[in-house]
Amino acid sequence: MLIKQLIELYEVLDASDASGEKAKTYLRTIAPDCDVQVYPLEGPQGKTDMIKVRIPGKNGKVAGGSAPTIGLLGRLGGLGARPERIGFVSDGDGALIALALAAKLLDMQKKGDVLEGDVFISTHICPNAPTQPHKPVPFMGSPVEMSQVNREEVTPELDAILCVDTTKGNRIINHRGFAISPTVKEGYILKVSESLLDIMQITTGQLPQVFALATQDITPYGNGLYHLNSILQPCTATDAPVVGVAIVTETAVPGCATGASHITDMEEAARFMLEVAKAFGRGECSFYDEEEYQKMLSLYGSMKHLQTQGK
Repeated sequence: MLIKQLIELYEVLDASDASGEKAKTYLRTIAPDCDVQVYPLEGPQGKTDMIKVRIPGKNGKVAGGSAPTIGLLGRLGGLGARPERIGFVSDGDGALIALALAAKLLDMQKKGDVLEGDVFISTHICPNAPTQPHKPVPFMGSPVEMSQVNREEVTPELDAILCVDTTKGNRIINHRGFAISPTVKEGYILKVSESLLDIMQITTGQLPQVFALATQDITPYGNGLYHLNSILQPCTATDAPVVGVAIVTETAVPGCATGASHITDMEEAARFMLEVAKAFGRGECSFYDEEEYQKMLSLYGSMKHLQTQGK
């Protein structure tokens, strides 16, 4: 369970002076020597605080081992839309979940439960981001460019990525809770991972939910095409397989809405991501079929041009 971590971090983040340093201070109350990096990222409309947490595994790369590294990324525009809106906005759920996962993993290590592989967690903290028009409901904007965040969040050490993001401002996903995407790798939308469906089924006790992707959704922001949201943007900056974990609702909810975060939905998504991290480090969770992917490349060639701005 991650309810404790979510509640405690919500109190840190639901504030007009929320910052990366305050989140770092909280994490270091759990593990004083943990590897947490915080720094400002300047953009066209202001700045945000990047926060990165590296949690070494027993047999991970940090320890010189061979276990794979998973990235758990919290995507968002901002935690708040001050002064237009007061309080924590729906768009902040991704950052809250990512940091709650860092807190839980650090607490587990303190209690002697160390994962096999390394875990890299990254998000950013901005309590006063701008809003932006979007149909069917308004989105949160961001003080920085999406490409800037991609460069900071996605690192060569990652062998797979789960990207969690509020994805409520649409009519594509019509249930409350969370849903996962098909795996995206180097411009290809691949079939949904059976491993992830199994873990989702176990952690929720329900049939798994998968959301649809269009080719536009996996291309970079800034190309003038419609995007469901930014949940798959990390796939434009890495060769690693990426899966989106979408926090969803039955109705279209604006990203800039306050009072629209549901702790039970966030806890389910966080618990799913934690179980995936455990299994991936042990080599018991595959994001895609490598043999089939190679066959697709031999038949149809590279699709990496979809990771660029195009012609």
